Amino acid sequence: MIGEATGVIAPIFENIPEVLTKRRQWVTWRLEERDGRLTKIPFTPESGRRASVSDLMTWTTFEHAIEAYERPEPHYHGLGYCFCSGDRFVGLDLDGCRNPDSGAIESWAQKILLRVHEAHIEISPRGLGLHVIMEGTVPGGGMRRGPIELYSQSRFFCMTGALL
Repeated sequence: MIGEATGVIAPIFENIPEVLTKRRQWVTWRLEERDGRLTKIPFTPESGRRASVSDLMTWTTFEHAIEAYERPEPHYHGLGYCFCSGDRFVGLDLDGCRNPDSGAIESWAQKILLRVHEAHIEISPRGLGLHVIMEGTVPGGGMRRGPIELYSQSRFFCMTGALL
């Protein structure tokens, strides 16, 4: 499930909710080094150029993103879903809450998950956190408090389909 070279979970396409796959809000992504750290950078599959999380003209369909991911060149590490003000979805990112070896979830994250209903919950690409996608709104489009991030626009989530 986790790629040897990158330590990134390979996407399981069939586990990604159809309500998201029908939307034209997809990009591919790959890891690139920035300031000594690996960062997930979004790309437009058709052009191979960097995508913008705030420019829907750089996004594509789920099917096109899969096709680009499966091609040998250029190599991408996964697919990403872009949040925008024009849809009803928000993404909750719980960083560093999961032990990748045991699968154990930190108690602070468990308390949050108990309050979440009717959501898609998956393991983040490195296996260390969780991504929750649900319907809702976020005042101002986003917020971050420590390891907890919540966004409804101008961000993307790297999607794994690796269900919790």
